[in-house]
Amino acid sequence: MATDPATPPDAEQQALLDALRAVLAPLARLALARGLPYSELEDLLKRSMVQAAADLHPQVPAHRSVSRIATATGINRREVTRLTQSATDDGSHMPARSVASEVFTRWLSDRAYRDRHGQPRVLARLGPAPSFETLAQAVTRDVHPRSLLDELLRLNLAELDAERDTVTLQREGYVPSGDRARMLGFMADNVGDHLAASVANVVGDGRRHFEQAVFADGLSDESMAAVRKLVSAQWKGLLDALVPPLQQLVDADAKRPPSEHRRVRIGLYGYDEPTAEARAAAQAEAAPPPAAPKRRPRRS
Repeated sequence: MATDPATPPDAEQQALLDALRAVLAPLARLALARGLPYSELEDLLKRSMVQAAADLHPQVPAHRSVSRIATATGINRREVTRLTQSATDDGSHMPARSVASEVFTRWLSDRAYRDRHGQPRVLARLGPAPSFETLAQAVTRDVHPRSLLDELLRLNLAELDAERDTVTLQREGYVPSGDRARMLGFMADNVGDHLAASVANVVGDGRRHFEQAVFADGLSDESMAAVRKLVSAQWKGLLDALVPPLQQLVDADAKRPPSEHRRVRIGLYGYDEPTAEARAAAQAEAAPPPAAPKRRPRRS
């Protein structure tokens, strides 16, 4: 990692430790909430360190890579050998394409599938555009529209009126209800890419990824309700502004060879919690009153 000459090494090291602590704390909460033991987390971290070290010098011959990785990571050679020989997934795979999410996003953002108020239309399941059939076929012809509809229904993202044979969108965000595995997949993709962008910006590989945020404190619960509405409106505006031109660029670049293809993820997130002062005040209010000092009996 490049060092800033204006920052003392000790201060930079402490800043790095503070940053890692902030990143690891929510991961530790997730592991505890799902009963994942420390031993498995430790093994994951070792594998990630070994893979990252290997990726730094991909041209190093195999017979020298173990020593190079052991030196870079501080993990002994025997352990490096075990991890490299048993590795089945290097963590750098491309995220699996979710065709259902693409159908969902196009339904939200394509003007042909929205009414005059800008809301997603109630679509006939079959027939000419705008119908769910034409919506699904605009995204892919490799998956049958009925299969895509069944997936949206399974995730409680759409509702089918069997009597009228129409389909209604049920949510404004692609957050599958009752599917923890899919939600964990979204977390891996979204947080993973966000963190990768942050790390790339800090390490400095010659490319800069856009990463900005606004923050405020001193807000009440009522004000936070208003903030959430603002964020939802901004997300809808972001979808409307980005999805159509992104699709045009994808279509235009389809003629290029696969070796020139890149992927991009653009997101918006919000997070709120009590301030440190609020937590301290709540703890003080919940603390039991101090016990009165016991008096010793006195003899007259």
